[in-house]
Amino acid sequence: MTPQTETCQNCKQVFEITSDDEAFYKKIDVPAPTWCPECRLRRRQAFRSERALYKRECGLCHKIIITGYPPEMLTPVYCEKCWWSDRWGGEDFAMEYNTNVSFWDQLKELRAKTPRLSLNTSRNDNCPYANYTWLSKNCYLTGSTLHSESVMYSGNVDRSSFCLDSIAIGDSQFCYENVESEKNYKSTFLFRSQSCIDSHFLVDCRNCKDCFMSSNLRNKEYIFENKQLTKTEYKNLIAQYRLEKYSVQDELRKKFESIKKASVWKFTNLIKTTDSIGDNIVASKNIYRSFDVRDSENIRYSARVLITKDSMDINNVGPGCELFYECMNAGLNDGRYKFCVDCWDGCFDIEYCDLCMGCQNTFGCVGLKKKRYYILNKQYTKEEYESLIPKIVESMSVVPYIDSEKREYRYGEFFPMKFSPYPHNTSLSQEHFPMSKNETIEKGYFWKDQETRNYVISLDTIDIPDNIKDVSDSILKEVIGCAHVELPPL
Repeated sequence: MTPQTETCQNCKQVFEITSDDEAFYKKIDVPAPTWCPECRLRRRQAFRSERALYKRECGLCHKIIITGYPPEMLTPVYCEKCWWSDRWGGEDFAMEYNTNVSFWDQLKELRAKTPRLSLNTSRNDNCPYANYTWLSKNCYLTGSTLHSESVMYSGNVDRSSFCLDSIAIGDSQFCYENVESEKNYKSTFLFRSQSCIDSHFLVDCRNCKDCFMSSNLRNKEYIFENKQLTKTEYKNLIAQYRLEKYSVQDELRKKFESIKKASVWKFTNLIKTTDSIGDNIVASKNIYRSFDVRDSENIRYSARVLITKDSMDINNVGPGCELFYECMNAGLNDGRYKFCVDCWDGCFDIEYCDLCMGCQNTFGCVGLKKKRYYILNKQYTKEEYESLIPKIVESMSVVPYIDSEKREYRYGEFFPMKFSPYPHNTSLSQEHFPMSKNETIEKGYFWKDQETRNYVISLDTIDIPDNIKDVSDSILKEVIGCAHVELPPL
């Protein structure tokens, strides 16, 4: 069947709607999209900000908290303890559906007044500076982290412990500077490598032990610069490298870049995966135009998906999810989501919901916990709910929300980017689809300038001991100047 073509409402480029796409839309009963896959991704990513953290007051207990929402965002923000407490409920902000007002405008009003959770986290222990982190312990400045412990300055980390400065890793322990790698132990500077032990500076290596500065290895031991050595030769040679010295690592990193360029590269990183198009896909099948997918099936136009199936246009979803469409930051053992953000903990059959937990049959709700048959945070009977939903859907289709760029949002579209509570310049959308400050403001999005810090630098990087063994605990009291900017005089 010849794919259907449409013109994207946002970028004005022509895009295809394939027969598989159309079959999915019919299966979940939604209209075909009016935005192309790239613009749909851009829109969803405006609703996620992983690394920007702020101090502000909890709106309930009034303690100073760490949150992903800047003080300029006027919606109340509650600390985790208060948000999950029974001192309040999303139903306190219930709105009666008004047939004379656009549902989009009513939903926008509800989102603006319902308290938000300070950080998108759940069931963590001592992770106050980790956003989008779940079921983890002692993590610091991590984002998109699950079932991990003692991980710092990292992102997209699953089931790992005692790892630093790494991204897109899983099932690893005691690792440093690992990228798109998994099942590694006591290894540093690995790129797209698996099941390696006591190894350093490897590219595309599998099941290796005691290997150094090499690429494209399989089932090897005692390899140095892709040359086989005896155990004694290898140990003696490695001992000559003072890896505890920053200057040595710096030179090795430069050499490692040359190794990467000289390596043989597979066209895409598909591992134990069939019938798929994308990159960084592991143990999955029938994946189309998607990235960073694991243990999943029948996924299209998505990224950062874990143990999920039969879903399309989703980001940062899973594990244990099914039949999701146009969702962001959602799902822990949930099913049948449409157009939702920041919902998890066993939700089913929810649409246009934000920050709802353990809910069923809710439409256009914000901040609810374990509720059923709610619309705009107001409860209905099952019969009333099932009678009213088709009328709202029809109204959303007939009376669209029209933004400042004359783009029309009817039923079947994700939230308008202007609804995002985050400064656009701190969002994932800005990382992947950057806009200037002027362009952002012209489009009506929230921009926050970086605050000027009046730190007095007490230690220049050139004065940090080269050998980590010579660094004392006194460094914890220092304000260190970043090596990547021109430092003011001390």
